[in-house]
Amino acid sequence: MPQLGFGVWQVPDADAEHAVGTALEAGYRSIDTAAIYGNEKGTGKAVAASGLSREELFVTTKLWNGPKQRWGRDEVLRAFDDSLGKLGLDHIDLYLIHWPRPMRDDFVAIWKTFEEIAASGRAKAVGVSNFRPEDLERLAAESALVPAVNQVELHPLFPQAELRAVHAARGIATEAWSPLGQGRELLTLPAVAALAAKYGRSAAQVVLRWHLQHGNIVIPKSVTPARIRENLDVFGFELEAADVAALDALGAGAAGRRIGPDPAAFDV
Repeated sequence: MPQLGFGVWQVPDADAEHAVGTALEAGYRSIDTAAIYGNEKGTGKAVAASGLSREELFVTTKLWNGPKQRWGRDEVLRAFDDSLGKLGLDHIDLYLIHWPRPMRDDFVAIWKTFEEIAASGRAKAVGVSNFRPEDLERLAAESALVPAVNQVELHPLFPQAELRAVHAARGIATEAWSPLGQGRELLTLPAVAALAAKYGRSAAQVVLRWHLQHGNIVIPKSVTPARIRENLDVFGFELEAADVAALDALGAGAAGRRIGPDPAAFDV
């Protein structure tokens, strides 16, 4: 799995084909979508039109285990088939449970069906998203299959150090959604701006470089061609250790700096 990929959250299906096509043309080879994003069809069209061989591409999508229905084996398999059909692919490289929804106590049962999907080869790897340490512990107690990835909110203002340590101990790759903090407060902070000036790079490039040096997988999103290309151009420089530490310090005591929903309570 490439360490830097392209995300399509909040990209309308009508725009996804162009955005993903631009990303693939720029050199991205990993694309992250999800059933709830409503843009798997547009993403699939871009993949088909790219001219790239399937082996060159890494496509991730996610099960939207929403609260309005029961998620038994048949429902999970049907959702997987639906995503596969919309993407126009014969397999998914990575299939994720989108949220743990611990209050419903069904993610272990869902994971059992994910085991079946992985064994079939129709998903080359399976993982989770937004899982907490206690959720991962629950899976480990009831399944021998370790999630390949846990995709979580992660950026310098919410660095998830404890969770990353759990991942390292369990052999789970850490993937960051909203790696740029959704472009809000983070990219305008003086500390980030100072590093951007020091390295002659954009604030976004500095933050993405921080992720890469921590070993995080990142999936920045943009529909602007220049920014799509800029976000990929982060392999030609390296942050000094002191500058990585300065960005680390932005998240000190930042338990309340979460931008997205709290997985412990999210069930909408």
